[in-house]
Amino acid sequence: MPDIFVDKAGISVAAGDGGNGAVSFHREKYVAAGGPDGGDGGRGGNIILQVDRHMSTLMDFRYKRKYAAERGADGSGKTRAGKSGADLIIRVPEGTVVRDKETGAVLRDMTGDGAFILARGGAGGRGNKHFATPTRQAPRFAKSGRPGETREVTLELKLLADVGLAGFPNVGKSTLLAAVSNAHPKIADYHFTTLYPNLGLVYVDDGESFVMADIPGIIKGASEGAGLGHGFLRHIDRCRLIIHVVDVSGSEGRDPVADFEAINEELRLYDPRLASRPQLAAANKCDAADAEALGRFREYAKKRGIRLYEISAATRANIRELVLAAARELRALPPITVYEPEYVPSPAAPAAPEDTEITREDGVWFIEGKWLDRVVRDTNFSDWESRAFFNRSLENGGVFARLRELGIEQGDTVCVCDLEFDWEE
Repeated sequence: MPDIFVDKAGISVAAGDGGNGAVSFHREKYVAAGGPDGGDGGRGGNIILQVDRHMSTLMDFRYKRKYAAERGADGSGKTRAGKSGADLIIRVPEGTVVRDKETGAVLRDMTGDGAFILARGGAGGRGNKHFATPTRQAPRFAKSGRPGETREVTLELKLLADVGLAGFPNVGKSTLLAAVSNAHPKIADYHFTTLYPNLGLVYVDDGESFVMADIPGIIKGASEGAGLGHGFLRHIDRCRLIIHVVDVSGSEGRDPVADFEAINEELRLYDPRLASRPQLAAANKCDAADAEALGRFREYAKKRGIRLYEISAATRANIRELVLAAARELRALPPITVYEPEYVPSPAAPAAPEDTEITREDGVWFIEGKWLDRVVRDTNFSDWESRAFFNRSLENGGVFARLRELGIEQGDTVCVCDLEFDWEE
C-alpha cells in the first residue's frame, strides 16, 4: 500500500457529445436530382467506472479531478454515420461508494467485478435523410448531436474487510495483524505509526480464510475529528466483526476498562449501528501484563458478557485461539454490507425563455434546450400519464406559449430532441 493513503475524492465527469448529422445529397452521373443522403452523427463516449482489484487507494484522484470522454464524429454523405466516441474507463478500488455530490445519495457501490456507466454519451444528430417527406423531398438541414451527461460525484472508499481491529494507538493492532496474516504493516513503539488502514488475509483451516483490517487513529474524540480517526472510522463500517484490542501491560499507565469503553463510545457516536456490531476483546501484551489491570478487565468482561481472549501478539501466544474464534463468529454472520443505490433524479425545473431555442426550417419547428433532454429521458411515451407529464413540462416551461406567439398552425410538425409530433390545439 502506498505511503499516502487517500480514501475520499471529488471528481467531475463529462460524457462525450454526440456528433452532428450531415446535410448531403446523392450525386451520380446522369442523376439530376439525387435525394438526401446525409449520415447520422456518432454517439458520444460514456464515462464508465470499473473495479480494479490492484488498487487500494483513491490516490489517482488527488490531482486529476476532471474527466471527459470522446465526442462522436460527424456524419457524412452517402449515409455514412460518424464513428462513436471512445468510452472513458475510470478504474477505482473495490469497495468505493459513489455518491452524488449535491445530495450525498448513493449512485453505486463498486463491489465485485462489475462496471457502472456514470455518465452516458449524447446521441448523434440525425442526418437530413431522416427529414425527407413526400412534401419535403430535399431537406437542407440536419440535427446537432445531443450533449453528453455531466456529473459531480464523491468517491468514498470503504474497505471490504470481514474483521476490523479497533483500539487506541500503540496497543498492538499492527503487530497482531502481522502475526496472523500475510500483511506487512509498519510497526514501531510510538503512537500513530500506522497512518493508513492495512489489510491482511488470514488463513484458518481447510482453505477457509477471511480479510482483517487494522484501522488506525482511533482516540477519544475521533468521531469529532480528533487524531486520525474521523477519516478512517468509515473503514469499520463494512466489517462484520470487530476485534477490540486493549493493552493490559500498564506500560503507558492505561486503564483497559476505560479504553474499552472510550473506543466503543467513539464507534457509537460515529454510527449507532456500530454499537451493536459483534465484538471479541483481545487483551494484548499479556506476556508483560499488569496483574491488577488484567484482573479488573477480566472481571469487567465477565460481567458484560464479553468474549475475552488473553494474547500476546509479539510472542504469538494464544493468537490461534483468537483466529479460530473469529472464524466461528463469521460463519454465522451475514455477508459484507453492499450499499443499495438511493439516488433519485430531481424533476427538471421549468426553464427560463432564454434556455430554450425555437427555430423553423422547411416548415418544421425545432425546439432545443438542455433541460428538454432531461424531460425526454424521464418520459415514457408509451404511457398516457407520462406523456401528460411531458406536455405539462413544456407548458410550464413556456414552450407552447412561444410557439403560439411565433405563429404555429394546426398540423405543423414539431421536433423536440429528435422526437416529432403534430401540433394540435
